[in-house]
Amino acid sequence: MDIQTLATSVQNGDRRALARAITLVESARSDHRAQAAELLEALASSGRQALRIGLSGTPGVGKSTFIESFGMMLLGQGLRVAVLAVDPSSARSGGSILGDKTRMDRLARERDAFIRPSPSQTHLGGVARRSREAVAVCEAAGFDVVLIETVGVGQSETVVAQMADLFILLLAPAGGDELQGVKRGIMEMADLILVNKADGDLKSAATRTMADYAGALRLLRKRPQDPDGFPKALAISALEESGLQGAWDEMSALVEWRREEGFFNRTRAEQARFWFEEDVRQALLARLSEAGPLRDAMDELGASVAQGKVTPAFAAQHMQELLKG
Repeated sequence: MDIQTLATSVQNGDRRALARAITLVESARSDHRAQAAELLEALASSGRQALRIGLSGTPGVGKSTFIESFGMMLLGQGLRVAVLAVDPSSARSGGSILGDKTRMDRLARERDAFIRPSPSQTHLGGVARRSREAVAVCEAAGFDVVLIETVGVGQSETVVAQMADLFILLLAPAGGDELQGVKRGIMEMADLILVNKADGDLKSAATRTMADYAGALRLLRKRPQDPDGFPKALAISALEESGLQGAWDEMSALVEWRREEGFFNRTRAEQARFWFEEDVRQALLARLSEAGPLRDAMDELGASVAQGKVTPAFAAQHMQELLKG
């Protein structure tokens, strides 16, 4: 594969080249990892930036409906939109359904939209391990907005905040003890909470739920990267496409403020460092899976732990000593 030719094709907006590039950066093969690093270095020279929006939400909240309606609205304003949707992988088979294109059929048919479902595999945090690199490829391809949809809401879903400029939490009205279920960790990460399904019989319930979350947000400690009034809670209807322009206006205002105050570039620099360190950690862990003395020591200590001869803590400490040596 000619990496420079592939990089040029991606920058020229070739959709097939874009799909091939994302497949390459998502590959776990060692030779592909080297090629992916070369590709990303070549694409970085484009200097293009997209607004990266991370989106998480409880199951059944309507994330796909929201993304399609929101994406269609952005297309109507002349923006190009990429969607990176992460599907949970089976713990048994490792497979994923990857059916997001079928749930966003209108958006999938648009020339200026690109939808890419990816399996989460064994990576925690609601995103695929290489999602950030896929975002960089989409930026180089000239997309204006990249939406990163996580597998669902949870305490570990906050990893998406390390690759997004904005983190949007989508919730449903009348969710019972949903506020307790979401917990504080993800609430502290959210830049905007959107209460979906504010239509029909649920409209009044959505308004009450929005007020509940607005009150909860006021109890959180103010973050330095937020202007007065943020984070906010808004009521929307993805089905009726109401409230979407207001949500986009709030996102745009927040991003503009962060750019003017210097938080935007500072956050991106901190995210880049985070992913550098994460790649180093993953490379060190990969060494333990390779055949050799370390792998043999892992197998031997693992067997001793399983047999109850040593505790997991003692075995882990012994492995650390071997790594130091």
